Amino acid sequence: MVRRIAITGLGAVSSLGFGAQANWDAAREGRSGIVQHLFDGGQHGPEPVTLPAALTADGFGAGLEDRFGRKVSAGIDRFAMLGLCAAFEALEQAGLIDHPALSQRTAIVLGHGQGGQETLEKCYERYYGLKSQRMHPASVPKIMVSGGVSAVAMQFGVHGPTFATSSACASSAHAIVQGAGLIQTGLADIAIVGGSEAIATPGCMSGWQAIQALADVTCRPFSKDRDGMVMGDGGAVLILEDMDHARARGAEILGEYLGAGMTSDAFHITQPSLEGTSTAMRQAVANGGLADAEEVLISAHGTGTPLNDKNEAASIHAVFGERAKRHPVIATKSAHGHLIGGSAALQAVIALQALKAGLAPPVLNYNEPDPECDVDVVIGQVRPIRARHALVNAFAFGGLNVSMAFAA
Repeated sequence: MVRRIAITGLGAVSSLGFGAQANWDAAREGRSGIVQHLFDGGQHGPEPVTLPAALTADGFGAGLEDRFGRKVSAGIDRFAMLGLCAAFEALEQAGLIDHPALSQRTAIVLGHGQGGQETLEKCYERYYGLKSQRMHPASVPKIMVSGGVSAVAMQFGVHGPTFATSSACASSAHAIVQGAGLIQTGLADIAIVGGSEAIATPGCMSGWQAIQALADVTCRPFSKDRDGMVMGDGGAVLILEDMDHARARGAEILGEYLGAGMTSDAFHITQPSLEGTSTAMRQAVANGGLADAEEVLISAHGTGTPLNDKNEAASIHAVFGERAKRHPVIATKSAHGHLIGGSAALQAVIALQALKAGLAPPVLNYNEPDPECDVDVVIGQVRPIRARHALVNAFAFGGLNVSMAFAA
């Protein structure tokens, strides 16, 4: 028998707030974390530039550091600290802090697009700007993409399978699927999964500007006047657990991971492919048993770029046919920005809470319908829904696609 996968803990930190509940409250109420932000490259960089961004406020790690009585953030990059804080919240909700099962029968899989970008830019500033060969001794561990999972493992004493996934915007979606697979194959009973990102830095933002991917003012998913994405930072974590294991220890079941679809476009480094994205969604519908569901909440990748949203809308029609417009579509990047490696996990955290509440949060900044995005976009205000299932999409540069099915 295939082991059923329960969800027993949620954690999140983003521009919308500290904690999964705070993020859900903001999304439900239509509050945005996107503001104009000054990106200053410093003494050796170009002139500062002001761009819209959704950055997590300072102080997000204070609760964790108070709890453990030490400066946890001293030896890790911001991206790892964001993931660590989300993991702490999720583990605490699941009742797993110091639990015996956490040591040997728990896996950790977290996704990150780039790793310690903030540390990397500081290193380059010292080397190229200040002409210094002296680097901080923790530079390499702070930069490496696996620094986040190592921090979680060491903080909570986890000795099971532990690794990072890096597949651009699909990183945390791949992490969730891999964590579920470790449980289903018997290598773990629990998996700490999700992702985090902190790459909205001056140098990295210049790179995103170079490919003309960034919005001028804000993120407008599926709106006819959309013109690009807004970068954000933050992290989100889900605790996956073998259903029988969770029930045996009396854990509260927050939802269920049902299955996923994963594809590669093998087409273009930045342009999406209808075949690739729709096939991933079709696989998730089949593997998750959603084919006959009357209503499915679709948490769209919804970046607000002209090509992505058009392709995603076409994928929804390709998968659901005449029933496509029965399924409400949300796009929470309009509120929390694009966390790249952390986005899919944060979408999943919000989608699960939406299912539990029976409410779909509104897509923000929607000004005008686009005939090429003819799907049931939830706009204006929160909408009551009947859906008990959700699809969460993550479509990455390089044509790496994941669609995940959940139930609540």
